[in-house]
Amino acid sequence: MKRMFLTTALVLCALPAAAETKIGVSMTSFDNPFLTILLNGIKAEAAKDSTVTLSLEDAQLDVAKQLNQVQNFVANGVDAIIVNPVDGASTPAMTALATEAGIPLVYVNHPPAEHAAMPAGTSFIGSNEVDSGTMETKAVCEMLGGKGDVLVLMGPLENEASLVRTKDIEDVIATPDCSGMKILDKQVGNWNRTQGQDITTNWLTTGMHFDAIISNNDEMAIGAIQALKGAGVDMGSVVVAGIDATPDGLAAMAAGDLDVTVFQNATKQGEVALSSAVAMTKGEKVDGNIWIPFEPVTKENMSQYQ
Repeated sequence: MKRMFLTTALVLCALPAAAETKIGVSMTSFDNPFLTILLNGIKAEAAKDSTVTLSLEDAQLDVAKQLNQVQNFVANGVDAIIVNPVDGASTPAMTALATEAGIPLVYVNHPPAEHAAMPAGTSFIGSNEVDSGTMETKAVCEMLGGKGDVLVLMGPLENEASLVRTKDIEDVIATPDCSGMKILDKQVGNWNRTQGQDITTNWLTTGMHFDAIISNNDEMAIGAIQALKGAGVDMGSVVVAGIDATPDGLAAMAAGDLDVTVFQNATKQGEVALSSAVAMTKGEKVDGNIWIPFEPVTKENMSQYQ
């Protein structure tokens, strides 16, 4: 009997340990509340598998730095790469590096230039931006009764999500039901709260009269709210809209300051990006585009997202 136990123990000791799955992750910026939620989704999904290890890098909004990070991932022989692109136009070079090395590549949130036809071994996980700005602006249009002067806070001009969200605003305003709305000005706030505040302060300083501020994200919308409140503007007299339904955005809505936002499930995007990367390391087929739906949020349904 003792021999049998000894033999069993030796067999157990001889079993090989599960192979480690190394995944390199390059984020546009660690200093962004929405992207922090996204990254936490990646981390949470990775924590479910003890064989997965993450190498996390902050591109700090620098295209060249992000490309260098991908080059390092390839040189270090990671099993898969996840990239949250700084600039969609810069992704073909990163895609070429990964595909030539035979390393699965997953883009998340910011669409890569090639998302309409992703090469084999690559995938894009995100939400359809045509829905985001459309939902946002339709809600504003309804609140204004189809009439009013509008100011627009835009994300970076090199970012496809920003460009599409801004076009969504213009397209909705061009419809018959909203044709009484007019865009007075558009300014780039780079997704940043402080920049959104500074731009709005400048608008107020010029004496511009407006009925709504439509922002490409919650952070810039919150900055606009801070400027409006700092100038003593009655928040009931202006509609402020954002996108992402971040915790801070929902808090602003609960306070009665933010009127509209659109929920983008950053956590789900992160989880699916990680699970897709792991699946591809196992030779499993993953769709070229995986869409996580947007959802409109107003005071009436806000409690579902808090």
